[in-house]
Amino acid sequence: MIHLENIQRRYVSDEVETTALADIDLHVEAGEFVAIMGPSGCGKSTLLNTLGTVDRPTGGKYLFDDRDLAALDEKALAQFRGATLGFVFQSFNLIDELTIEENVALGLAYRKDDGGKKSGAGKGIGDRRARVAAAMDKVGIAHRARHYPHQLSGGQQQRAAIARAIVGAPKLILADEPTGNLDTANGEQVMNILAGLNDEGATIIMVTHSPSHADMAKRRIDMLDGRIVASAARAL
Repeated sequence: MIHLENIQRRYVSDEVETTALADIDLHVEAGEFVAIMGPSGCGKSTLLNTLGTVDRPTGGKYLFDDRDLAALDEKALAQFRGATLGFVFQSFNLIDELTIEENVALGLAYRKDDGGKKSGAGKGIGDRRARVAAAMDKVGIAHRARHYPHQLSGGQQQRAAIARAIVGAPKLILADEPTGNLDTANGEQVMNILAGLNDEGATIIMVTHSPSHADMAKRRIDMLDGRIVASAARAL
């Protein structure tokens, strides 16, 4: 599914070059749940942004389902993101003026196929409503559909963000510190939801600082100074 080969990411500012990613080789198969760990500044989020095509590598090759993403222009990359990826962030990024149901529906409103046309996931008001309801039910917030973000706890808001990410059935879910703003109990609930989605076949790549949450993934990758220094499958 995902093939990274010798990925490099360098930034130049005031004639000073900073290496964020160096010699990254990574293969992720469909259905995997991968956790990325490492100290702050080690390149975890840069790697996730590269996987999400919001940051372009300065060297190397990124293939997704054998498709060379380096060959795509910005418009084509945006279409790829909309058709293929779901994002979950540390900050929930819900729109305060919209209900939870409306926030989740945004995951379909922006969803297009790789040709730039509305995907099947977004066709028909009845179909969209059914998909939104199913996504909210899956994460346990169906009863909060008509509420606004400020009326929900942090854990419930993150569950809404997960529902928004999965409502269009993306091939890959990218989660950047999804429990970072949550207390222990709500963090565990969110992790259980992600693990459950993976058990149902979702492919997930997650950045986390929590060893216990990383242990819930099927594979753990450790990074240091922009490099992958270890990769190990979870012992079953």
